[in-house]
Amino acid sequence: MYLKLIKTTCIIFFTLAFMVNPSFAIEPKLGVVNTSRILKEAPQAEKARKKLEFEFAPRDKKIVKMQKSLKILEDQLAKDAVVMSESARKKLERQIISDKRDIKRSREEFTEDLNIRRNEELNKLQKLVYDTIVALAKEQQYDLIFGDSVLFASKRVDVTGQVLARLKNK
Repeated sequence: MYLKLIKTTCIIFFTLAFMVNPSFAIEPKLGVVNTSRILKEAPQAEKARKKLEFEFAPRDKKIVKMQKSLKILEDQLAKDAVVMSESARKKLERQIISDKRDIKRSREEFTEDLNIRRNEELNKLQKLVYDTIVALAKEQQYDLIFGDSVLFASKRVDVTGQVLARLKNK
């Protein structure tokens, strides 16, 4: 009875010893991707930035033009307030207040719309980057690819350049 128990214990011990022995383990192929670098350097990221600039430039110019007009009215009020009639001064002050509200509202709408569009473009880019990384991992038989949460990665496992090259070819 004891002999059988000792024999079983030895078999379990040696089995576990061989399982954790690194010489018998399969080495996984690991990679690391610097996604912040990809989002800066990928041609699709630059294209998205230019697309947003082109799309929102007219609205931005309109807001700048409104601000310049407001500045002219404020300068006029500061310069001519003492020589203006009471009613003309009050009318100009009301116009300035109204213009300030319009500019503030326009700027808030602009910022909100820009953020929505920026997020849409970022989501498209992130999906493309993800699909590219997965394709690379499958083709080159990587077992695991890490993203931004990596604190250190040697150049040997960094596949960021390969992902960027693929994105440039798309």
